[in-house]
Amino acid sequence: MTTPNRLLLAGLLWAMPLAVLAGPGKAQDQKTPCTEDAMIVFDASGSMAGNLGQGIMTEKPRIHEVRKALARVLPGITRYRKVGLITYGPGPYRQCNVQLDLRPIPNAAEPIMRVVTGLNPAGKTPLTEAVEQAAEVLSDRSQPGIVVLLTDGEETCNGDPCGLGKTFVANGANLTVHVIAFQMKNFTWMGESSVLDVKCLAQETHGLYISAENEEDLVKAFRQTLGCPMMSALDAQGHLPDDSKLLGMRP
Repeated sequence: MTTPNRLLLAGLLWAMPLAVLAGPGKAQDQKTPCTEDAMIVFDASGSMAGNLGQGIMTEKPRIHEVRKALARVLPGITRYRKVGLITYGPGPYRQCNVQLDLRPIPNAAEPIMRVVTGLNPAGKTPLTEAVEQAAEVLSDRSQPGIVVLLTDGEETCNGDPCGLGKTFVANGANLTVHVIAFQMKNFTWMGESSVLDVKCLAQETHGLYISAENEEDLVKAFRQTLGCPMMSALDAQGHLPDDSKLLGMRP
């Protein structure tokens, strides 16, 4: 095969996923995938300072695993989706702290990782308020919104996650809430109702509830909840690399 023909064939193969995703005809007029803006609601409560078993202020806190997972997936995700960040927990000890750190913007990997890397887990777990604030950030968008809630424990600030999900539905909120439950399976100090509460929040909004026990689980969960058809097509062809080196999080 001659060089011009090889180049033509390569160009056609590269364009095929885009044409399939856009549908037949007028691909250039179709909206690109990943149209929904997303908010990550990040748990930086005191329990995230614990190790991968139990205990507080150990050498390898749980938040370290989440940082590594985010550093691996965010560069790829934020190429195709606007992402923002709300953190809950960091700040004064045992207080119900919620902070809007970043509204959804393109290429948000570096600013999000700067915030996440500097977090000092300390406070309580106002996850309901944090999700509600994320919903407010997304409420003025014409497109549907996505909230990805990361939590390693129960609501501890008198919030009602399940009730919030029902409120979203009753108000017609164009919002999907996914829940990533990190290391929540074997903690007996959390009653079964605590897990059911956040499961209900996801189910009411037609979101996913995903259990994660380690870094690899977290990577898969973040890609599953923040990904989109464009990313899936690229990933299938090997064009979606692990870009954590770009953020200086891995050797």
